Amino acid sequence: MTDASSQPESRSHLLGLCLASLGVVYGDIGTSPLYAIRECFHGEHAITPTPGNILGVLSLVLWSLTIVISLKYLVYVMRADNRGEGGVLALMALASRAIPGRRRTHLVVIMLGLFGAALLYGDGMITPAISVLGAMEGLEIAAPSFSHFVVPITVAVLVLLFLLQRRGTAGVGVLFGPVTLVWFAALSALGVWQIAHNPAVLMAISPHYAIEFLLHNQVHGLLVLGAVFLVVTGGEALYADMGHFGVRAIRLTWFVLVLPALLLNYFGQGALLLSRPSDSSNPFYRMAPHWALIPLLVLSTMAAIIASQAVISGAFSLTRQAMMLGYWPRMRVQHTSAKEIGQIYVPAINWILMVATIALVLGFGTSSNLAAAYGIAVTTTMIITTLLAYVVARYRWEWKPWACVLLTLVLLCIDGGFFAANVVKIEQGGWFPLAVAAGLFLLMTTWRKGRELLGKRLRESVLPIREFFDLMKAEPATRVPGIAVFMTGNPEGTPPALTNTFLHNHAVHKQVILLTIITEETPVVDEADRMTVDDLGEGFTRIIAHYGFMEDPDVPALLSRPSAPKAPLEHTSFFLGTETVLARRQGMSRWRTLLFSFLSRNAQRPTVFFNIPPDRVMEIGSQYSL
Repeated sequence: MTDASSQPESRSHLLGLCLASLGVVYGDIGTSPLYAIRECFHGEHAITPTPGNILGVLSLVLWSLTIVISLKYLVYVMRADNRGEGGVLALMALASRAIPGRRRTHLVVIMLGLFGAALLYGDGMITPAISVLGAMEGLEIAAPSFSHFVVPITVAVLVLLFLLQRRGTAGVGVLFGPVTLVWFAALSALGVWQIAHNPAVLMAISPHYAIEFLLHNQVHGLLVLGAVFLVVTGGEALYADMGHFGVRAIRLTWFVLVLPALLLNYFGQGALLLSRPSDSSNPFYRMAPHWALIPLLVLSTMAAIIASQAVISGAFSLTRQAMMLGYWPRMRVQHTSAKEIGQIYVPAINWILMVATIALVLGFGTSSNLAAAYGIAVTTTMIITTLLAYVVARYRWEWKPWACVLLTLVLLCIDGGFFAANVVKIEQGGWFPLAVAAGLFLLMTTWRKGRELLGKRLRESVLPIREFFDLMKAEPATRVPGIAVFMTGNPEGTPPALTNTFLHNHAVHKQVILLTIITEETPVVDEADRMTVDDLGEGFTRIIAHYGFMEDPDVPALLSRPSAPKAPLEHTSFFLGTETVLARRQGMSRWRTLLFSFLSRNAQRPTVFFNIPPDRVMEIGSQYSL
């Protein structure tokens, strides 16, 4: 039985998680009311705001949120948690482990997951631009004389946002939840105010209006569906942030607060358009009374910044996951919180996102133009999520084949409809996130392939440890005092750095530790499974350490564990092998080999990545042809 005294504490903890999840999880989807309905009736493929069309669009909005977010993500996909973590890479790792022995299927799963991850970077560039720009466009209504300052102010806000990233979200993060709570309260209040004036808009609850809208408008209706999709663009964030707040808090927040607030606001905008169709140029801001426009503009800007922060932080986390899984070169990662491991800052990614986001604002000029580029990347990612979820349901959960196929086909029909509606956006700007994704996918696959080929070359030069011991006896070596730690990616044999050192110096430390760090396809590794220690004799010890893709390897901390050999840092030297890649077309095309060589030269030094004191390190260089 549960202790009654713990119930209030548990309830308060759950409420705290719900409040915190508002700013991080629902920031993106919560800013969609700024532009989604407007794009249906005033965008590139706008439709005339007649009563039938308004009710049809609202019905599509309602059922899109219900099916895609409530049912697909919150009920189905979020069951696929990788030890509590979510997101496309975590799902990819989960699906790949569910199909052992199926090499071709395994490769397809990996490729899908990587491309889905690459698409999220494009989303991370567009979301801050469209959210902040959409919020600042309220100046055109609140203060028309300042409308020409919309783009400059947007750029200034974005520059400030990216400059503050190095300080982390810990300080301002406590405001995210309360501010977003006020934002959703404002969305609800504005919606209720307009619905009260025109309650006939509630007829759109019936799916009959959505079906009639699509049948009556046919191709034009399908194009409008691309704008309707903007209401569900934050769906991937729900799954990606599952590990931070838990399924229960995310679901409770959605059904109790976020979904009602969004629907009230969307229906409120529809009620306004039923009365005043001419307000379709910006129905969100025109819902508010004149005295509330400036406060609403400020609140919208804060909500847009919070939504952008969530997407930027997600890009940082995605980068670290890709690095740990071996699909991205080592990059400098700074922890911005001593308490929260997930709060990190990746400088290179931050500046790339800033330049791309500002370029998008300057290039597209308005949120309507940006909306033309928004959607195609997210719809593709959603299709990938559906396919990976099928693999998990079929092979991990062992659902009946007919149930998996039927559910997947239904979801793919919906995802496919949105994808078809967004395909026309490719020429209007949708090419940008696809081009970004293609470039990053190429980088990730090149890095992975290059590491595999390089690992093969290294294994070919590895001397079995017993043969190395025989070599030490045949050519007597001087055993020098101290401890030598040789980092090696191969958990067997003798590291080439050790062999080369011995052949050149004929000296070996009295105590030698061969250390291999392996990244598992799970977010976190249990401490009981952290490492294995094997005494090889002759003063040699092999340590194999395991880390999850959400963890940071720390070699000094690892060697200080009770089960590890005693290795005082002041008496320990670390030996690292550095490989120079020569392009010889022995596994990859020349241009990919040159790309891999460039990435290798510019990757973060392993001393920083593994937290090794640089003054205790010696690097042994070797050349390998690929």
